[in-house]
Amino acid sequence: MSSTRKTHLLTGAGSGIGAALADLLDRRGDQLVLVARSEERASDLRERWPGAWTLVADLAEPFAPDVFDDLPERLDSLVHSAGVVELGRIADGADVEQQIRVNLLSPVELTRVCLPALRAGRGTVVFVNSTAGLQASPGWAGYNASKFGLRGFADALRAEEAEFGVRVCSVFPSRTATPMQQQVHAAEGRPYDDSDWMSAQTVASAILGVLDLPADAIATDLTLRSR
Repeated sequence: MSSTRKTHLLTGAGSGIGAALADLLDRRGDQLVLVARSEERASDLRERWPGAWTLVADLAEPFAPDVFDDLPERLDSLVHSAGVVELGRIADGADVEQQIRVNLLSPVELTRVCLPALRAGRGTVVFVNSTAGLQASPGWAGYNASKFGLRGFADALRAEEAEFGVRVCSVFPSRTATPMQQQVHAAEGRPYDDSDWMSAQTVASAILGVLDLPADAIATDLTLRSR
């Protein structure tokens, strides 16, 4: 294997943007470290990407740091692509807690655990955020809160870790053709058509560009919108 082979830890590789990025990285021979919510899911990921290293942790639940005791000593990137969304108004009892747990608290905890390996590799942390992390809308309070919080965490982390050579980028895609988008359209009572939105592969290609930036530059924020 080439000495330039890199190691990437991804969440959300089971579908959508995370799966598209895992395909790109695997195709060029990089090492994948994938977080799965169950042993069954981990087996599915290893079947799709033979040679992938899997770690089992349900991001919807608090997880013990020792779940990640077997992390590689060096990481070239950590990409947070897992996420959940549930539409609903606060007055109607919108479920905010799970969205905060999966979209914000779990990335915070996982990043903390991975920092030694990221520092060793002078790696890049990518938070797959959303344009919902830039502008709030009625019915999206829980999701907006989680993504606005993730944006703030990324900005602070970038400032803290610059001296260690760790780069931090927030990626803000607008609506993207993924299973999550199908779920959103169903909640909105609207028909869904993949061709109306940019593809997960398009977003993954943009993230790959962030990961491959030469060491003399950093992408701090990247917004992508469907044409």
